[in-house]
Amino acid sequence: MSRIELRQVSKRWGDVTAVEPTDLVIEDGEFVAILGPSGCGKSTTLFMLAGIYVPSEGEIRFDKAVVNEVEARDRNVGIVFQSYALYPHMTVRDNILFPLRFKKIPQHEAQFRATAAAALVRVEELLERKPGQLSGGQQQRVALARALVKEPQLLLLDEPLSNLDASLRMTMRSEIRALQRKLGVTTILVTHDQIEATTMADRVICMSKGRIEQIGSADDLYHRPDSLFVASFIGSPPINRIEGRAEGGRFLAGTIALPLRGAAAGDVVLGVRPEALRLGEGDLSAMVTDIEPHGREAIYHLTTPLGELRALEAGATPRFAVGARLPVAIASSLVFDRISGRRVAGATLEAGI
Repeated sequence: MSRIELRQVSKRWGDVTAVEPTDLVIEDGEFVAILGPSGCGKSTTLFMLAGIYVPSEGEIRFDKAVVNEVEARDRNVGIVFQSYALYPHMTVRDNILFPLRFKKIPQHEAQFRATAAAALVRVEELLERKPGQLSGGQQQRVALARALVKEPQLLLLDEPLSNLDASLRMTMRSEIRALQRKLGVTTILVTHDQIEATTMADRVICMSKGRIEQIGSADDLYHRPDSLFVASFIGSPPINRIEGRAEGGRFLAGTIALPLRGAAAGDVVLGVRPEALRLGEGDLSAMVTDIEPHGREAIYHLTTPLGELRALEAGATPRFAVGARLPVAIASSLVFDRISGRRVAGATLEAGI
């Protein structure tokens, strides 16, 4: 296993910067997710770790050894791609054996490793089949076995579940997490799916526009986001964003003035999680314009003096109907500087407004 360190690592193509100078440490045996939208630099970071791309600047270290110029095949890194990249003319066994072709390993040991890797991911009965005879979930397991057969220092997962259906994704999330814990291999998952990141990883690295916005646990990113970007990217349905101004201990938006503490005067954005809206209580008036039933919960679309808001409420049967007028309370909120997008630490509406 390895401790991974990035020291001012960046990647540019001409005038385009894909990854800004980045410092990052991933501890030995840790499971980390790099999360962000398309184009944020997460896959470029993974490809630099894999040796597919060479950094434009900075150092990548595996256990203190600089690996910038070490070729991908010599890094002892296992990687699972989004497409799985299995060779269709080869059997499952030969696909799993493929990464060992560069290593001076006796044939009997290579066969033992391939069988053991297949057993780890429960495809040992499929070793003589071709990829075309496998389901999507089985192909994903084979790709994982191929990555593990090298006994890698670092396991890289590039959107590994995006081609699977919803129920199989849930199963594979649990299986990959359990396997990582069993093997203790340092693992980096790249994904745009917040559920994958927050349920599988020890820490989540949230990226935007080539730089790290925040590193922390799922709880940190959800309840204590450093920026409006993180607050908006984490959470489903997304956070309500209400633009206004902090002035004289109040949040001002249109004709509404709400008591606000902890914020200096200036333009701000109030962030309110949908589940922080309490329907049927409080001083804010609202009208229900739409309802999305989700079985165990319902999402209400509300028209309020603060604008269009979403509210999330648990319960199989919605309590209110479309067209209903009702009071709403804001139980908790976050405040962000409108210019910088950074959270104003300690600032919030007075509870229960």
